[in-house]
Amino acid sequence: MAKSRWYRLLPIAFITYSLAYLDRANFGFGAASGMATDLHITPAMSSLLGSLFFLGYFFFQVPGAVYAENRSAKRLIFWSLVLWGGLAMATGIISNVSALVVIRFLLGVVESAVMPSMLLFLSRWFTKAERSQANTFLILGNPATILWMSVLSGYLIQAVGWRWMFILEGLPAIIWAFFWWRLVDDKPEDASWLTPSEKQALDDQLQREQQGIKPVKNYGEAFKSKIVILLSLQYALWSIGVYGFVMWLPSILNAAPNMNIVKTGWLSSVPYVLAIIGMLTASYYSDKTLNRKAFVWPFLLLGAIAFYGSYLVGASNFWLSFGLLIIAGGAMYTPYGPFFAIIPELLPRNVAGGAMALINSFGALGSFIGSYIVGYLNGTSGGFGASYLFMAGSLFLAALLTLVAIKKPSPELMSQSVQSTLS
Repeated sequence: MAKSRWYRLLPIAFITYSLAYLDRANFGFGAASGMATDLHITPAMSSLLGSLFFLGYFFFQVPGAVYAENRSAKRLIFWSLVLWGGLAMATGIISNVSALVVIRFLLGVVESAVMPSMLLFLSRWFTKAERSQANTFLILGNPATILWMSVLSGYLIQAVGWRWMFILEGLPAIIWAFFWWRLVDDKPEDASWLTPSEKQALDDQLQREQQGIKPVKNYGEAFKSKIVILLSLQYALWSIGVYGFVMWLPSILNAAPNMNIVKTGWLSSVPYVLAIIGMLTASYYSDKTLNRKAFVWPFLLLGAIAFYGSYLVGASNFWLSFGLLIIAGGAMYTPYGPFFAIIPELLPRNVAGGAMALINSFGALGSFIGSYIVGYLNGTSGGFGASYLFMAGSLFLAALLTLVAIKKPSPELMSQSVQSTLS
């Protein structure tokens, strides 16, 4: 069914989300280098700055998704690319903390619509049996970007300083915006590169998938449903672990003996190699079986165990503790594709985008809490054990909520999976 969708759309989605992630995650490297000294940033203010992005990200998810659902995801993402690239570059120009506070918050506002809009965009182009893998290729932009960004940012800071790192890493988003505008269409019926029969076959399959879903009148009804509430809480707890890890891993590693920013960059990239392997594997088997639950909670539990193990090891054995952090990072990322395939399979098309945005906004709230509290605990406790315990507890609760929220796949879904595989 129109195999061209895979190589025309997914590389574009991957690059777009990669650039979004680049301009939010490189703050951790700025904080670990000379930014704090140059701008007179205290440890408490550094924690606030690291988390402010997610506060802006929290408030504007749903409005952005509603606009993308009712108007144009293509237009919304174009302007987001231009604006977040500009704000990222401005981070390298400012000379005081007050300006940095405003930029970090606005960067979160501008990027808030990207994730739900992209998920909505892909749900219009890929069927149920394809969606977990399609989502994974999008979200791979997250760990893949941190992998190469960790190495590149370390070298850039050493070569030209933290200011030019932000400027040089912000510019590509503005350039890419014009490629995005030229290369994508909002819906399959707008695509000149699909034949009429391919458009019809895709539309027929998507319409058939909607027939088994209970109608939901509006966003208010969707937001009050048990599955949306539980998954919102689950994703908030999950994101505490993810972003506590992402934002502060460079600082954790940089505090080790005989460490410099280039070594920190290389070591920071290692967990994301495991993350990429895990995400691709889990999404493949999740689409084969259409069992989303089995590819979410076990990995969150594994992440919790790995963080707890790192807490027990402490500072006595750096390499063992780092090995456990690698496992924690990979395990936290693995379930993303199956997780974001859940809502379009349970809620109708008219509210699915808004529901995904609400869940993602709670993820942003968890990210705010995680990045702030982990930074605060690291700064006040004089070590990292307290933050490891905090992230372990959050992931453990997320795993439990997953078990409660998601039911086993129905016989109808399993039948569709078999038919899709045979065809």
